[in-house]
Amino acid sequence: MSSGTVVPIGIFDGVHRGHQLVLQRAVAAARDRDLRVAVITFDPHPVAILRPEAMPLMLTTLPRRIELLKDNGADEVVVLEFSLELSKQPPEEFIEDTLLGRLAAKRIVVGQNFRFGHRAAGDAALLRKYDLEVDDVPLLAGVETISSSYIREQIAQGDVAAAAIALGRPHFVEGPVVRGDARGRSLGFPTANVGVDHRIAIPRDGVYAGHVRRASGQRSIAAISVGTNPTFDGVHRRVEAYIIDEGHELELYDEHVMIEFAERLRGMEKFASVDDLVAQMAADVAAARARLH
Repeated sequence: MSSGTVVPIGIFDGVHRGHQLVLQRAVAAARDRDLRVAVITFDPHPVAILRPEAMPLMLTTLPRRIELLKDNGADEVVVLEFSLELSKQPPEEFIEDTLLGRLAAKRIVVGQNFRFGHRAAGDAALLRKYDLEVDDVPLLAGVETISSSYIREQIAQGDVAAAAIALGRPHFVEGPVVRGDARGRSLGFPTANVGVDHRIAIPRDGVYAGHVRRASGQRSIAAISVGTNPTFDGVHRRVEAYIIDEGHELELYDEHVMIEFAERLRGMEKFASVDDLVAQMAADVAAARARLH
């Protein structure tokens, strides 16, 4: 049994490539010294408590964030409930109670410019005063600095390919398959209408090529629609996926599925007739099949 931990600290929304670098550094340090990796994350997002009017859409649910952190090497994920009380905690108390007392931390791994505690008074220099080693990892940059905010911007614009590069995986939404209007079936393209948490970032309205991943692990290519079905004067924004080459046989109601976005094919349009819509849907399916194969 190891006698201490390496502790990455952050919100880690999306567990993107920048976060993955932090985790890689923590895992390498832990393995060298036979320590455990104990990640600290916060929920809800601090902005939800401190400035709720500015709360961003999240890239993943908390359970999926925990899963991604463990997939990237965390032995333990400590979820701290963010509250006004926690925001007022002196940084010294956080170090003594949580890092040293609860986790027996030996090394802290964070992104550059990391601050913590009341009025962001805590920093790497304070951590070192407690004989904690600190690895402050430089921000990962390409054309743009990789951050959760940058990824949200790409998703909002519908650029799911750019989001995938920054994430190191496709952006996805998930939820149960719920009953809709059953209009797709009558048009020859039965879709899975997914009940997505309204707090999760959904790409800009349009049609996308992507995949549907089922609870069993089966992953199928799909044409995905995001929007209100303007041809039928719809008002509710939906995420619907037509599973290519399997859609007519599947019954997915109530099954929990993941929708992965690979590439935007076109914007959402209102068609003059149902026949025009059906012709475009066939073209969308052919385009999605070509992109994904």
